[in-house]
Amino acid sequence: MPPPKHASRIYPILRWRDDCQSAVEDHLTVEEPLEIRVNGAPVAVTMRTPGHDEELAAGFCLTEGIVSNADEIVRVAVCDDSSDDNIVDVSLEDSDAVHRAVENSQRATYLSSSCGLCGKQTLDHIEQATRPFAHATPRITHAMLSELATAMRQRQTVFSRTGGLHSACLFDSTGSLIALREDIGRHNAVDKVIGHCLLQRRSDYAEKSILVISGRSSFEVVQKAAVARIPIVAAVSAPSSLATDLAKRLDMTLVGFLRESRFNIYHGGERLPHRTDDGSD
Repeated sequence: MPPPKHASRIYPILRWRDDCQSAVEDHLTVEEPLEIRVNGAPVAVTMRTPGHDEELAAGFCLTEGIVSNADEIVRVAVCDDSSDDNIVDVSLEDSDAVHRAVENSQRATYLSSSCGLCGKQTLDHIEQATRPFAHATPRITHAMLSELATAMRQRQTVFSRTGGLHSACLFDSTGSLIALREDIGRHNAVDKVIGHCLLQRRSDYAEKSILVISGRSSFEVVQKAAVARIPIVAAVSAPSSLATDLAKRLDMTLVGFLRESRFNIYHGGERLPHRTDDGSD
């Protein structure tokens, strides 16, 4: 799927190179607010890169515990009263459980693009209810994991123009790409790939997929993956201590500093078998 045309804009700038100044044009990542409503009620405003907004809203509802599965979502659409396409409403089934989840949502009205936790009202409500992963599956080789990092980098089309976006890639256990999304906020990119699966009514990724992200692994990224039942999270940069603690509690595989031929395993190495010197696994 091609990237949204409005994900970047061209701006005139002055470029300084080797003691010489020139007037050129540069591509900048677009950052705009998106208001997410549930059954018409405002739930959150997040700073995001426009594009795949319906996926972002759907993924947000899942990873924030507002819904537990795709069947609870009736419709996701840009609001008719939103002249700038910056309001998305998620229509849910009329059930007491869903209404309680919306009412108990502990988001403030604004979330920055850099940190999805900034809107949480208390630390007691940061960690969503999640359960540990029962089995060490899927099992993927070191070589495959390295290939996934290369595959993500080759598909970062908007990043290649702007240098200012995060990417989230979801792969199945064979290494086939399920979805890639880019956004100025890494937590938004994760919500978009999860929302893609939700709106496509795909459940085959649960318990057996790999999430590869640019940048670092924050607590919220690992939590979102856990809620969506993604057992392996691999990042180009480092994980935080809180993210690593959560991965250990839930028995997730957490990888950092992922490059073409090297990476660090912070937990869950049993999902990444390697061949020993004597040739056995």
